[in-house]
Amino acid sequence: MLVSDFDFDLPPELIAERPAQPREAARLLHYAGGIDPRALTVADLPALLRAGDLLVFNDTKVIPARLFGRRERGPAEVKVEALLLKALGGRRWTAMAKPARRLQPGDRILFDGGITAEMAGRSGEQLEFVFDRDDAELLAALETAGAMPLPPYIVAQRAADERDRSDYQTIFAEKPGAVAAPTAGLHFTPALMQALAQKGVGSARVTLHVGAGTFLPVKAERVEDHRMHAEWGEVPAETVAAIAAAKAAGGRIIAVGTTSLRLLESAARETGALLPFRGETDIFITPGFRFRVADGLITNFHLPKSTLLMLVAAFVGLDAQRTIYRHAVAQGFRFYSYGDTSLLFRQAAE
Repeated sequence: MLVSDFDFDLPPELIAERPAQPREAARLLHYAGGIDPRALTVADLPALLRAGDLLVFNDTKVIPARLFGRRERGPAEVKVEALLLKALGGRRWTAMAKPARRLQPGDRILFDGGITAEMAGRSGEQLEFVFDRDDAELLAALETAGAMPLPPYIVAQRAADERDRSDYQTIFAEKPGAVAAPTAGLHFTPALMQALAQKGVGSARVTLHVGAGTFLPVKAERVEDHRMHAEWGEVPAETVAAIAAAKAAGGRIIAVGTTSLRLLESAARETGALLPFRGETDIFITPGFRFRVADGLITNFHLPKSTLLMLVAAFVGLDAQRTIYRHAVAQGFRFYSYGDTSLLFRQAAE
């Protein structure tokens, strides 16, 4: 299958720079074997779901992982922008940086907030930094010195600001480690969760620390030649039990976001049965994938030729994905991280 099979024309004015206010006012496209013609918003979810259904949320927390500073070497000052990706232990982090080519092992970088680091090496597009403080101290310093790691398509239009510290974080965020938000969860508020609970819709949590790889373009021509970046995740035993109980009672399992979906299917990939999971996953879900856990998916509208769009096509079918996206563009739905969302069901679940 070719990556070009997942291309489509997207007018730039449909790319959202800010989320809807209030959050549950975002538009919602409902698909269950066909597109629901009604004008719906996220606030309509309690009416669209059934008692006994179970929503699975990602409780990762986005860290303000973007740092700005300068290289200390020679008379010429070089400004540096770094995006921290993953803690390796021993004060070491992988990162992406600009200008990466002008950084060499041994270079000392002075970042905002008095944070310093030494560039220790590189592997492909990623660099390794050794910081002047342990991980806990660094995370604390990032709260004031770092900027929220907004996606490139938003940063190209504007810089991250103070409002993004709350806008780009879900109400479920508890476990620091993500450098991108699980954006489907951004639409939920305490009031909406209360309304869902009153309807009899349950909720459970998983953790997937979303990496910057979620924004990297697919450079291969053939889908099967692309390799996913690994991300750390956990499916706790209590979530496995909640899913089993919901399924036994006839409820549907609805993953809130592609991150939750990928992690649930990772946890069931080896044996076919959902088991507790803790570790890294590089699962790549493309058309033909056999889903074992999720019946439904809440997800925003994704980039052309992206791995997330391929996942949607795998979930509802390539023809249905194309129909959904043509409709979304024609009806002016807002795209990407701060955009509108969709509630999708596999036909087998209906």
